[in-house]
Amino acid sequence: MDDTPKTNVEHDSLLMHASGRPGKIEIVPTKPLTTQRDLSLAYSPGVAAPCKEIARDPSLAYDYTAKGNLVAVISNGTAVLGLGDLGALAGKPVMEGKAVLFKKFADVDAIDLEVDTKEVDQFVNAVRYLGPSFGGINLEDIKAPECFIIEQQLRELMDIPVFHDDQHGTAIIAAAGLINACELTGRNVRDIKVVVNGAGAAGIACLELIKAMGCRHENVILCDTKGVIYKGRESGMNQWKSAHAVPTEARTLAEALEGADVFLGLSVKGAVTPEMVAAMAPKPIIFAMANPDPEITPEEVRTVRKDAIVATGRSDYPNQINNVLGFPYIFRGALDVRARTINEDMKVAAAKAIAALAREDVPDEVAAAYSGRRLRFGPEYIIPVPFDPRLIATIPPAVARAAMESGVAQKPIIDMAAYRHELSERLDPMAATMNAIASEVIGNPQRVVFAEGEEEKAIRAAVAFRNAGYGHPVLVGRVDRIEDTMKAMGLGSLDGIEIHNAAKSSHTKEYTDFLYKRLQRQGYLYRDCQRLVNQDRNVFGACLVAMGDADSMVTGLTRTHAVVVKEIAKVIDTRPNELMFGLTMLITRGRTVFICDTTIHETPTAEQLADIATGAANKVRQMGHEPRVAFLSYSTFGSPQGGETTRAREAKEILDRRSVDFEYDGEMGANVALDAELQKVYPFTRLSGPANVLVMPGLHSANISYKLLHKLGGGTVIGPMLIGLAAPVQIVHLDANVSDVVNMALIAAHDALKR
Repeated sequence: MDDTPKTNVEHDSLLMHASGRPGKIEIVPTKPLTTQRDLSLAYSPGVAAPCKEIARDPSLAYDYTAKGNLVAVISNGTAVLGLGDLGALAGKPVMEGKAVLFKKFADVDAIDLEVDTKEVDQFVNAVRYLGPSFGGINLEDIKAPECFIIEQQLRELMDIPVFHDDQHGTAIIAAAGLINACELTGRNVRDIKVVVNGAGAAGIACLELIKAMGCRHENVILCDTKGVIYKGRESGMNQWKSAHAVPTEARTLAEALEGADVFLGLSVKGAVTPEMVAAMAPKPIIFAMANPDPEITPEEVRTVRKDAIVATGRSDYPNQINNVLGFPYIFRGALDVRARTINEDMKVAAAKAIAALAREDVPDEVAAAYSGRRLRFGPEYIIPVPFDPRLIATIPPAVARAAMESGVAQKPIIDMAAYRHELSERLDPMAATMNAIASEVIGNPQRVVFAEGEEEKAIRAAVAFRNAGYGHPVLVGRVDRIEDTMKAMGLGSLDGIEIHNAAKSSHTKEYTDFLYKRLQRQGYLYRDCQRLVNQDRNVFGACLVAMGDADSMVTGLTRTHAVVVKEIAKVIDTRPNELMFGLTMLITRGRTVFICDTTIHETPTAEQLADIATGAANKVRQMGHEPRVAFLSYSTFGSPQGGETTRAREAKEILDRRSVDFEYDGEMGANVALDAELQKVYPFTRLSGPANVLVMPGLHSANISYKLLHKLGGGTVIGPMLIGLAAPVQIVHLDANVSDVVNMALIAAHDALKR
């Protein structure tokens, strides 16, 4: 064992890799294998059927096997990270890690293959015959110049995408950052003077890609360990370096950097000095991407240039050039159109899509993943961060479209909007439900009140709501406060957003009269109602909805759920013959269940349980699910018997008398309600399958259950949704993020549409 002292990161990494099942990947079947019939279909004799079909038509391998979503991560370990030639076996942890990233970020299955040879011909021969197994080949950690030859030969020999990520992945992310850095500094890519230090795989790939984007050949100087690669140089040259030689008097990196606009470093720590940076053009763009330590640190740059935009390969500095922003999504798009290769058009499309995403408002989920750091397009945020959930629906469509337009796609995507939705659903179980709701709302835009209109989250949610085409946001607050916040956050204009200052609104008297008529026999004077309308944004917002000046409302960022419900109740009644309650939707492991009542009734009566079941069934059906209602208890159909079980049983009997049009049964345990096999023990049950609406016996069990399932089961929660009001209002949690507010506003808009 190596006795060299380990850093904390090294020590923790060793423990992580060795704990439990060693390594980072495993194989998990996608089909059930629980019965003899399952085995006979998955293997002999049933498996003969797809074998014969594929023999008849090889393209059917994409329909009957995992080929279309399977990538091989292949290396010979000759250039492992910044560690050099460690060999194929020592590179395996990196390749496993790459496979994990493929799955985590783009739902691409990947298998690592380590090829134990340094000979180009032997390596190519080992890989070229793997085409039938995989949909794509990701080459990794192969040293230059062998990597150029290997990739070129494999691309010619194979009819699936072959992509050397060390070259092109770095180039694509760097190009995306360069697009945005040029925009921030008022430059055009065609006119910039660029110096690239490092003539290995990544350096030459960066150079070639920025030229493909329009940067002029004569404006780019490439340097290696011997200095500038100039026209006529003979020492240390090869065909790839020679292709980028330019006529220049500069012979050293320092000379090349004089007056340069951009530095792209893919070399070694310390290659650039502060004096070199000081000699660059105004507002220099410095991408010091050497790993693990950059050519020059951002701190060193700041000592001589306050106007520089700096990026590195490190996660502890802003603007990380991180390949994980590229390769998972590039392969996702390429696989989905069955591209024969990944060409320059697809790389440029990926770079432009990444750059465009960095200019959009950043979701709260991203800030949470980065210790609450507020990310906003500017010198310290020119590249999206890896945990941005929008990457999956942004980059693959751009890559797929470029593949189709450049003629390398074998399975074109007809409906790109549907494809984006499908991509979102791969990693977000909530997306399918919300996309269905969004489609209806976009066709019938609604006016939604964001009652806490001066709150940053409410403003950002309103902008996102407008930008998504869901409808017309109405912010309750002071115009100057809202404008100042939008300006400070770079959220653009107020076009399409309506603002109401409650204290100065022309509706004040009308709303006060309306409220006084409702509350005058509940101890409220006229001036009390006037104060509520002028000063309480929830009351004013609810009046907008109640009086028909808006369609629905969302609130809850600044006050507790119980307080907001009381304020709303001053303005809006429950619907006739209905009950107000909270319905929570939980999506976990491919299953959607609705739990009620999670907010209002502590110990509902049998009559109230029946009302809750009816209201929930109506809402669930409205959201596109066919309700199967279970009244839950610790008892299943009388066993064991107890006093608390009677309410659930009586609720079922009340529904019997009402002759409702949805499935229901109870009382029953949660295990029986959710398990079709257990339900067979009770052949008299009325449910045709697992329940998806769970009516709890009390607020304690309902609220605790959904929170436990959310935290322990890793599910996605929407709600609680407020059901039963005469006008659509939804309340978010105090700790809701912008996405939560947008989702609840969308649900409120959908509710208004369905009335």
